[in-house]
Amino acid sequence: MNEEKNIVLIGMPAVGKSTVGVILAKRLGRYFLDTDVFIQAITGRRLQDIIDADGLKKFCEIEAEHIQCIDKTNCVIATGGSAVYSEPAMKHLKETGIIIYLKLPLDMIKRRLTDLDVRGVVISREQTIDDLYARRTPLYEKWADVKIDCLNLTHEQIVEKIIQEIEK
Repeated sequence: MNEEKNIVLIGMPAVGKSTVGVILAKRLGRYFLDTDVFIQAITGRRLQDIIDADGLKKFCEIEAEHIQCIDKTNCVIATGGSAVYSEPAMKHLKETGIIIYLKLPLDMIKRRLTDLDVRGVVISREQTIDDLYARRTPLYEKWADVKIDCLNLTHEQIVEKIIQEIEK
């Protein structure tokens, strides 16, 4: 495993990127960065407040800009689910990292995603979770170096699978 490369977690909201990221960082002795928390800390605003006040397009611009400013190596990065909408942001993450797509079936995402209106998810009023899943899944597949099927796995089991994959 390349010690300098970041490990970047992508996937739908509620798939467990942040939780898995913290556990993975502890296991590997790496710094952990959650891009959603990073954006909130820098802007001084909650994600949902940015979306509500500035709109989805502006939020995505802010997200992409902040992701492109990340200059860390040897860390675990959990992205917001919408990071894949920005080609420049994803190219930046891919240059310094291994992109891990955490996959869950749509029905599991729907069961877990109960706080959609306050969570800071980039979804328009007309869109459903089905629409979001259909739009984002091809983007996650496109950018992923490694795909982890998370169905019926604990967070610790997901971390084990990631470590096995990056050690190959």
